[in-house]
Amino acid sequence: MQPVKKRYIILDALRGFALLGICLANYPEFSLYSFLSAEDAAALQTPGLDRALRYLLAFFVDGKFYTIFSLLFGIGFSIILEHALAEGGQGLKVFYRRMLCLLAIGLLHLWLLWSGDILALYAVLGMLLPLWRKCSDRGLLRWAGAFLLLPVAVDAVVELAQLRPAGWFHDKQWEICARYGITEENFAYWLRDSDDYKGVLQFLHQGGFERMTEFIDGNRYFRVMGLFLLGYWAGKQKFFARLEEFRPLLRRIVRGGFALGLPVSLAYAWSSVNGHPWGLTAHTACYTLSVFPMGFAYVAGLCLLYLRSRDAGLWRALAAPGRMALTNYLSQTVFGILIFYGVGLGLGADMSLSFVLPVALGVYLFEMAFSALWMRYFRFGPVEWVWRMLTYGQYLPLRKSE
Repeated sequence: MQPVKKRYIILDALRGFALLGICLANYPEFSLYSFLSAEDAAALQTPGLDRALRYLLAFFVDGKFYTIFSLLFGIGFSIILEHALAEGGQGLKVFYRRMLCLLAIGLLHLWLLWSGDILALYAVLGMLLPLWRKCSDRGLLRWAGAFLLLPVAVDAVVELAQLRPAGWFHDKQWEICARYGITEENFAYWLRDSDDYKGVLQFLHQGGFERMTEFIDGNRYFRVMGLFLLGYWAGKQKFFARLEEFRPLLRRIVRGGFALGLPVSLAYAWSSVNGHPWGLTAHTACYTLSVFPMGFAYVAGLCLLYLRSRDAGLWRALAAPGRMALTNYLSQTVFGILIFYGVGLGLGADMSLSFVLPVALGVYLFEMAFSALWMRYFRFGPVEWVWRMLTYGQYLPLRKSE
């Protein structure tokens, strides 16, 4: 089963746009700035500007672009699943094999390169999508809404009962840290000061347990599942092939998303930068009522702009990295390692946020240019090509001339 799919430039452009936000969101961690203590961060080049940038990131970026990325992955999975269901039992086998290959890519990324991987979680949750294949459109929307709202209820219970749902993973993380000599004092500097790959692997060992703690404490699986189901609904509706029909809905999403998301984002940014002073449940509620409405409004707003200017060069520029989104997502990790870790240039932990963000923008602009050049001659991005061949178990031509 190798279906021929029509590409919609708006989907690729949205993926490219999401990659920009993900790069801006992740590079404070790649640069090790996010791990610095308040005192060490204040000793860097531009502490006042950095604090303002932290507010802006929390307001405009945090969670919003991961929302878009997850929604688009859900749409992509829905297209693959619909083709699989049309093929019957054999098609579902190919779908699960595709998810298992993505899981392998995600685990290699997590264990060998960066503890912030999201692909493994996407693959696991993607395998659950067939459970909803007989669900009605209204049912999909209800399930999606329930999953997106569930973290507020979960955190209310956790806070009231003083539970530690990720306690075992947190304790295991620091047990591994003690084994390697990673402490709270050198945590932010470990990757910068490790001039060989062995030190990186030691940090990644504990980082896998830290990532599980983040997934559990952040209810990430509920949120991603909700976005996948919303993407599944949009894919079944052929939403991006019928944008003109959905123009009134897009306008309502923009108006409602920004009307709710903008003011609540002020509260969310304050809570994020100041260590959740109102408590866990209030912070999660602020996240839910700001991040998702804003992320949906970004998507709807870009779709409306696309309907007004389909031939603008902006869409081709954004679509180039979006056509090889998996390759570019992994490439951002490689660039982060080469720039900030001791096995590379070793610039991490010494760079203000005001310098980190231009570096992130530079990495993204390079990816845009490289992607445009690559897609001129090749049918798939490099990682996408490998993913397809592993899925179908056969060689697939890469060059367009083949």
